Amino acid sequence: MTTSTTTTTQNQTKSNGTTATKPQKTYGKIVLTLHNCLLPETAFKETPSQADGLDIETEIDLRVLGCEMIQTAGILLKLPQVAMATGQMYLQRFYYSKSFVRYPMETTAMGSIYLASKVEEKPCRIRDVINVFHHIKQVRAQKTISPLIVDQNYIELKNQVIKAERRILKELGFCVHVKHPHKLIVVYLQLLQYEKNKQLMQMAWNYMNDALRTDVFMRFPPETIACACIYLTARKIGLPLPNNPHWFLLFKVTEEEIRDICVRILQLYKRPKVNPEELESKVDSLRKVYQANRQMQVQKERDAKLEEKKSEPSTSTSKETKRDVKNDKSPKTPPLSSKYHTSHKKRERRSRSPYDRKREYSSKRHKSRSREREVDRSRERRSDDKRSRTSSRKYDDYERSKSSRDSRDEKRKH
Repeated sequence: MTTSTTTTTQNQTKSNGTTATKPQKTYGKIVLTLHNCLLPETAFKETPSQADGLDIETEIDLRVLGCEMIQTAGILLKLPQVAMATGQMYLQRFYYSKSFVRYPMETTAMGSIYLASKVEEKPCRIRDVINVFHHIKQVRAQKTISPLIVDQNYIELKNQVIKAERRILKELGFCVHVKHPHKLIVVYLQLLQYEKNKQLMQMAWNYMNDALRTDVFMRFPPETIACACIYLTARKIGLPLPNNPHWFLLFKVTEEEIRDICVRILQLYKRPKVNPEELESKVDSLRKVYQANRQMQVQKERDAKLEEKKSEPSTSTSKETKRDVKNDKSPKTPPLSSKYHTSHKKRERRSRSPYDRKREYSSKRHKSRSREREVDRSRERRSDDKRSRTSSRKYDDYERSKSSRDSRDEKRKH
């Protein structure tokens, strides 16, 4: 019996050892998963723009306007729909962590579509993006269309777009991958055997593109949004879908979530047309207030620092005066001559780094090789110069003697 119990306990320990998993190591606070795309409910209650004094309706209008500009710019730049959808999602996500008052919407929209074109492997130039947004503004204001002049303002705007792109990357934590429900709509309709119904597919696709202007993609996963677009389109057309059991249960989606998405999409069509000039005036007024408050805060900080600096030297001067009084009171001794204090020499203060120490070597024991080489080379050069001079003198003497001989010979002939 004892042996059987021991064997069973050993087997149990082995099985426990095999089933027990090792604890996962956390290498950092940033987790790159698709679940990070969805925001918690607390993020929607009070956004940074509302904290800066912007009302909810104006913020929604700014989001809609920014997404419309990205969509129009993508069409003019001939980008795919996936790139436009990615840019709109970047804009929506960014303004749930930053405010419309502090960061202008137009430059952020430029930066988001520029970044989305890179992510979706259809890159475009910043100059093209700026020109397209300039054209959209002219058409909206019904002005005469004129090209953008390349001057200092253009260079500043270009730098602002580059900074906006970096800011978006920083706020998103470089998690730029987006899963779109475009393909899911096609796959789900194939499962429901409605892929040949072009009207159903196109209408569901349109609803999904319009949903990018709302906060639906920040609240629900793409599978739920695809089911909601199909559900809304089937209701609009009057097309019956499998009801017993419900077809969306196959994709693990509840009816409450689908209805919530449908309501949010339909509310978008009830909103009045956005007036960009009014929105800009509201945001500019709030931005001026924010900048004035910031300048006041900076001025207060400077004043506090100056007060601290003023208080510090007063204490130091009081200490110095005390030391001077003590020195005056103490009797002064005459300075001693260096004859009697040769042994007490001042020690040189050593520097902290070992490379800066002053090394004193005796000239007899340590001689630099480089110096000796230079001396030898100079001696060789001098000797070579002397040789060349003597040789040149000898040659000159020879030439003179030769010329004198020739002249003598000629005289004799004559």
